[in-house]
Amino acid sequence: MAIPRIAVLGSLNIDLVAYVPHHPLPGETLTANSVAVSPGGKGANQAVACAKLSRSRPSESSSTSADDTATHATAHVSMLGAVGDDTYGALLRNNLAAHGVNVAGVSVREGLKTGMAFIVVDAPTGQNRIILSPEANHALTAADVESSELLWGGREDGKVVDLLIMQLEIPLGTVLAALRCAKTASVSVLLNPAPAQALPDEAFAGLAHLVVNETEAAMLGGCEVSVLDDEDGLERVAAGFVAKGVRNVIITLGGRGVYFMSEGGGGERKGLVAAEKATVVDTTAAGDTFVGQYALEAVVAEGAFDIEAAVRKANRASARTVERAGAQDSIPWRDELL
Repeated sequence: MAIPRIAVLGSLNIDLVAYVPHHPLPGETLTANSVAVSPGGKGANQAVACAKLSRSRPSESSSTSADDTATHATAHVSMLGAVGDDTYGALLRNNLAAHGVNVAGVSVREGLKTGMAFIVVDAPTGQNRIILSPEANHALTAADVESSELLWGGREDGKVVDLLIMQLEIPLGTVLAALRCAKTASVSVLLNPAPAQALPDEAFAGLAHLVVNETEAAMLGGCEVSVLDDEDGLERVAAGFVAKGVRNVIITLGGRGVYFMSEGGGGERKGLVAAEKATVVDTTAAGDTFVGQYALEAVVAEGAFDIEAAVRKANRASARTVERAGAQDSIPWRDELL
């Protein structure tokens, strides 16, 4: 059986993380407990999540690269994006490759800076607040995506990628162009519309997987967040996305768990899955880990996708992530979930 191929189109940022006693009030100056500089960006995080969760942790005597994916992993993972011609860009590309992600689609943009994220983590609760500076990420154009051999052609067996994962930390026009190309090429898409912004109805038509948190679900569903406080409200909002053409809807609810709805030939499936118990240290990359594990379940299903089972496994992976500090370093390997 051919190993499935996942492509992640999205952002690559360097994360500057400050761990503080509490989130600062307006005008307040805080002394951080510690500071970390690490690879991040929702796109890169999700690519690393797919790569790490598709294989066991390599031994210290072996190296991990995109070339050995076929031997050691359950999926091939490629990243498409843009970084600046600086040391941060090199660090991001090298880190992706070290985790087995193909970085041939990550371009280095001369004269631009690599994207940055300024993250403040409330140490007692693990909750974070993030400020993004897109930089080279916003240089990724629709034309770049439309001409991508990695996505739409060039394979000897005539098959393109099995799943395309996207977020909204790159220009919306680029994401919409990729959605149109994916439909033409019959490539399934998982859209994680974060940070939330208004989307045209065409973005939902034929979408295989929509993964949103409460804020994103409310904005895109045209309702107040309070509507999602009970299961009836969750069902109504999810059903609205299904009516627009989404096949599988996931609404992540933090400590409350995850609501899912699937509309397919076998009839509707829906429900609320409780959150896994975890000692929260840092919530950074928890959602990206969820997407990575869920995506892996989707591509290996081969027509027998069990959405509830996929949600439960993704929940377990996310719970492990929040128990550790950092972004990509906190994402577990496959054998850590066994």
